[in-house]
Amino acid sequence: MKIAMLGGSFNPIHIGHLILADSVCKTLGYDKILFVPTYCPPHKEMSCEVASDDRFEMVRLAVSDDDRFEAEDCELRRGGVSYTWDTICYLEEKYKSVLTGKIGLIFGEDLLGDYDKWEKSEDLALRADLILACRPQETALKKEFQNSPTEKYGRNPMKGVTRENFPYPHKIVENPKIEISSSEIRQKIAENGSWRYLVPERVFDYIIERNLYEN
Repeated sequence: MKIAMLGGSFNPIHIGHLILADSVCKTLGYDKILFVPTYCPPHKEMSCEVASDDRFEMVRLAVSDDDRFEAEDCELRRGGVSYTWDTICYLEEKYKSVLTGKIGLIFGEDLLGDYDKWEKSEDLALRADLILACRPQETALKKEFQNSPTEKYGRNPMKGVTRENFPYPHKIVENPKIEISSSEIRQKIAENGSWRYLVPERVFDYIIERNLYEN
């Protein structure tokens, strides 16, 4: 079985995440995509954060109708800073009886400039198949809805790096560029804007029932 992971804060998960996962399955032949909500991302401070249990439940609801997708809570259970290296090692062990080849690691081109600062970045590039996705520019957001880079991230990035010249072994997925972000959804919810069809129906219902992201 070809398995890939898509990590993120999923705060909240939206249709763009699902479209990306579908693209990886369709164009690169992966059988299973594991959605891995991060507990504490090393590269950013999350704004408008909700409980980890809520973020995981939204992911679980979002992927429940597609047998190719699965919610994986290993980073939430592990706690602490969520390093991708640790997650890849864990998933290799968990799925060793069915895994074919390396685990795919899906991430957007917005993270390319800081990849060299990731934990064990060179080893990770050899251990996993890096899958680079399109990521549209975020629309202008109010400061309170923006995520802030932490520590070394966002400072002195690799300049001019693109998916084509990324200096590590990688694959490219040509996913549709969906002009949507979790930050934008949080702002729309707080300001009573239009966001109903930016998330799966079950996620929409969950956010409404739990009054998430409201001021």
